[in-house]
Amino acid sequence: MHILIVNNTSIPVHKYGGTERVIWWLGKALVQSGHQVSYLVAPGSSCDFANVYAYNESVPFNSLIPDGIDVVHLNHHVNETPKIPYIQTMHGNLNHALELDQNTVFVSKNHAARFGSDCYVHNGIDPMDYGTPILNKDAVKNYFHFLGDAAWRVKNVKGAIQIAKMAHQKLRVIGGVRFNFNQGIRLTFDTHVKFDGMQGGTEKNEIIKYSKGLIFPVRWHEPFGLALIESLYFGCPVFGTPYGSLPEIVIPEVGHLTTTALGLADAVAYVNDFNRKTCHEYVLDKFTHIQMMASYVRLYEKVLNGEKLNQKAPILQSIQHEKFLPFN
Repeated sequence: MHILIVNNTSIPVHKYGGTERVIWWLGKALVQSGHQVSYLVAPGSSCDFANVYAYNESVPFNSLIPDGIDVVHLNHHVNETPKIPYIQTMHGNLNHALELDQNTVFVSKNHAARFGSDCYVHNGIDPMDYGTPILNKDAVKNYFHFLGDAAWRVKNVKGAIQIAKMAHQKLRVIGGVRFNFNQGIRLTFDTHVKFDGMQGGTEKNEIIKYSKGLIFPVRWHEPFGLALIESLYFGCPVFGTPYGSLPEIVIPEVGHLTTTALGLADAVAYVNDFNRKTCHEYVLDKFTHIQMMASYVRLYEKVLNGEKLNQKAPILQSIQHEKFLPFN
């Protein structure tokens, strides 16, 4: 099978870029399993295991599809329906009642259900990009971490800092800076918080590897959350809010979920009750690029057989009127 993976940004990505890393890992796994992959992505992209074509949104999409493609895998909206079998993964959230394509795939069960669908594929990471975790809790350092775009208020870095302070723990913030002029000065100059900025690759991995756990009190319905499985891979239990995908990913053996800062601070105090090896093996069993690839291949085969992935067009079932989900 020859799959064309489409996105309007560039690959590879070295720092922040969840979708870009997901489609890279997916393509790599497909090639390893014997399929052929091409990418249609932003100019300037490169890849050592697949052909790369330049995406140009100003021309009709079908004119960009190379010869010999069996199925198109869209990761954003394009300007016309593909002329050959296709699927479209929705990676983010919408908050208005727009009918989506019948071949839309979501990234978690909760994500799909919010649009009246049951078609989803969990994201998966390539363990080779992360190296060897530290699974001996006595070898980690004396801090927790937050991982995400801290400028995005629904990610709730403010809440993560609050939880760390209440638990008398140090916090490393990966993905944010202390000064953000859209939000004002970032809350605190306390020495227990360190802002590491946007990190990727080895730098990010080294911070997570030595962390006690992930503090992730999001205030929106997280579609998936790569930060969850990246942290769990390194043996870090997750302390977060029960929104979006979190309840289906963060099972009791690998973390604790609640809507209150006090509840999460109390749980953080018992971080050593969680087994780092259990967290790591959970990701290897459920959330690698190999499992993700196999799930997508089944969907490619369905559309190649002329089937639609959803019986009717997915549409948001309930518009969220509050700006932030509860957290106190």
